[in-house]
Amino acid sequence: MAEVKNAKKAKILSYKGRPLLRSGAQIYYGEMSDKYIALLTVLSTKEDKGLQVADKVSVQILATDPELRPRERIAKKTEKPGLYEALNIATIWLERMLAEK
Repeated sequence: MAEVKNAKKAKILSYKGRPLLRSGAQIYYGEMSDKYIALLTVLSTKEDKGLQVADKVSVQILATDPELRPRERIAKKTEKPGLYEALNIATIWLERMLAEK
């Protein structure tokens, strides 16, 4: 029970006001309560000054509607050379998709 309370108090990493949650090589960007979220998948890494950094990242904008089949959930997708570029395009696409009525 104490672990659950500590987990709730832990600060969630965010980028431009939206939460970032990581699970292995996948990064979920956005609120699950919104109509769309972004899924960033690190496809390859390279070593830079002794650290492993993302080299190739897949970006997908996914609908959060549970009624849709997995393939129908993908609204947009691309690949970018690096996490920064992937997060930038994910932010732009997500803002545009959420602004649509």
